Amino acid sequence: MSESLRDAGRAAGPRPRLVTRPLALVFAATVTSLTGVFLLLSVVPMYAVDGGAGRAGAGLATGALMLTTVLAELALPRLLTRFGYRTVLTAGTLLLALPPLALPFSSGTAMVVLTSLVRGLGFGVAVVAPNALVAALAPAERRGEALGVFGITAGAPSVLALPLGVWLADRIGYTPVFVASAAVALATLAVLPGIPNRPPRPSAPPSASASASASPPAEGRPLGMVAALRSPALLRPALAFASTAMAAGILITFLPQAVPGGAVAAAALFVQPAATTAARWWAGRAGDRRGAARLLPPALALAAAGIALLVLVPHPAAVFASMALFGTGFGITQNASLSMMYERTPASGYGTVSALWNIGYDGGMGVGGAAFGVAAAGAGYPAAFAMTAAVILLALPLARRS
Repeated sequence: MSESLRDAGRAAGPRPRLVTRPLALVFAATVTSLTGVFLLLSVVPMYAVDGGAGRAGAGLATGALMLTTVLAELALPRLLTRFGYRTVLTAGTLLLALPPLALPFSSGTAMVVLTSLVRGLGFGVAVVAPNALVAALAPAERRGEALGVFGITAGAPSVLALPLGVWLADRIGYTPVFVASAAVALATLAVLPGIPNRPPRPSAPPSASASASASPPAEGRPLGMVAALRSPALLRPALAFASTAMAAGILITFLPQAVPGGAVAAAALFVQPAATTAARWWAGRAGDRRGAARLLPPALALAAAGIALLVLVPHPAAVFASMALFGTGFGITQNASLSMMYERTPASGYGTVSALWNIGYDGGMGVGGAAFGVAAAGAGYPAAFAMTAAVILLALPLARRS
């Protein structure tokens, strides 16, 4: 942004407050619901392996979770319009919290897959609704920064709960982790009464903070999912981001198996989301000032380089360097792609944009987890990680054209 634009922004008065009470409650709901998710995200595949399902069963557990997550996300724009955000969040919380209580009764593939399918519906609600609420409740000129703060609240559970779940399951067993996941997810119900059921429509972002892409279209009919899928301006950044989400799903599902020793895997699963969270916050601030579109290609290249380092598994130094590089690229890609999509959409389409972006996220994670299990079984972990890095690089043209 030029000096003249910055000076004009200062002359217009103080920047609006970033975090209001409703937005703070959205952040709190995000922390509790996603903590319930991430406590089990690596634990359930471990549980499946210990139950005799093997690598394919572990991948199936993640794939089942992401399948219904994506199906829920496809339906959520219409559900949010009809029933409102608070009502849908209440139902999603129950779908997310209750199924883990059934897991102690069986470690068989059928039980693992069934509970994952139900939890996926709640997971879809937990990621789509808060995301769209943040975009609607935040000041337009600070939307990228608000999404960065949202990235911290969404990333903190992965930073803490993901390795904690692995560590606890290894030391005190699976059942206490299942119960803890249910309890913390149910805590979300306590903050939902303060969240608006029908948020106000925000103003369009000022041109100074918009990316080089076209201005968002004027308000009209709500943007439907079919229209969003036909829009190259929305689909390209979503697909570019999905390639990195695919790799994230692989890491969550298979890193504990690819790196012998629970301590190294747990530490690595801390480094990656920590780097992702910090990078997502930085990208939000940088995108507000310089435009989000220019951040996307280098972020993809950084993520691919990180995954490529995993051809050296199980070397601990390579694993930690990989997690730092990939985590940074993944975090920048998250914020840049999502900011670009909101900039190109009227406020009435925020729910659809959130759903489309999260479909890229969760669909990528699910496909990655399922496909990598087959590839690793046939070619081994190093070769499968090399193929994953190549897939991310193939998405670079999408990022450049976005």
